[in-house]
Amino acid sequence: MIGQVDFCGEKISRLIVGGNTVSGTSHWSPELDREMEDYFTSDNVKKMLFRCEKYGITTLQMRADKHIMRLLREYRQEGGTMNWIAQTAPEMKSFDGNVAQINSYKPALIYHHGCVTDDLYQEGELDELQRRLAVIRRTGHPVGLCTHMPEVVEYSEEHHWDVDFYMCCVYNISKPERKKQSLLEGNENPLFVESDIPLMYRIIREVSKPCLAFKILGATRRCASQENVRNAFEEAYASIKPGDAVIVGMYPKYLDQVALDAQYASEAIQKAGKGEPR
Repeated sequence: MIGQVDFCGEKISRLIVGGNTVSGTSHWSPELDREMEDYFTSDNVKKMLFRCEKYGITTLQMRADKHIMRLLREYRQEGGTMNWIAQTAPEMKSFDGNVAQINSYKPALIYHHGCVTDDLYQEGELDELQRRLAVIRRTGHPVGLCTHMPEVVEYSEEHHWDVDFYMCCVYNISKPERKKQSLLEGNENPLFVESDIPLMYRIIREVSKPCLAFKILGATRRCASQENVRNAFEEAYASIKPGDAVIVGMYPKYLDQVALDAQYASEAIQKAGKGEPR
């Protein structure tokens, strides 16, 4: 079984369905982005979420834009019960207003958008970043800081920022030289480097606060076979703390990814609990 954990006072499943696919963000190609947008009608999104419930996935992570909040409203009106981990939406004109909108939709947890975190950190806008965390704190919900950079977590811990949990990408797609290289190559998608993975997993294990690990499948780059997918799940759960969880985007157009991911997560959690080698 996937099971649930107490995460900052909220019960969440150790496998969480992510929202990038629903929003048409593949981090792979414009063609796949459009295909995801076409597939994820309101009905198909809700169908996937209800199927997640069937397999013990009780938590969803999605961005707080008007599209997603409308879908969330429909899903709940039809009996959906999954907890929502809300990501702030940087395109909203007012950060404070976006957080107020999120709060009105009764999230379980709220976190600050990862790429914006990394940009503010690299630009030295640390006061603004802490101000935003304080805005989330005033909602009364647990406060999360998302990042793709291990050093951001280290800095936050060293300076005792008011954060309850971290959301950690296992790929550091925010390195300036990688962004520059992508632009020079005319590639809108970030560079994924495998050597990043153990570095972020080490940070997740070392920090005492609970963490959510994401992009464990490299935005399809580690999905060449189902064995690759299974191995990535095993690596993830063996590398995080027992109270941590994993977020995975799902795209069930061609495969029943909900059932497969639930199976791989359940097996990996059981293996990690026994301390079995990968």
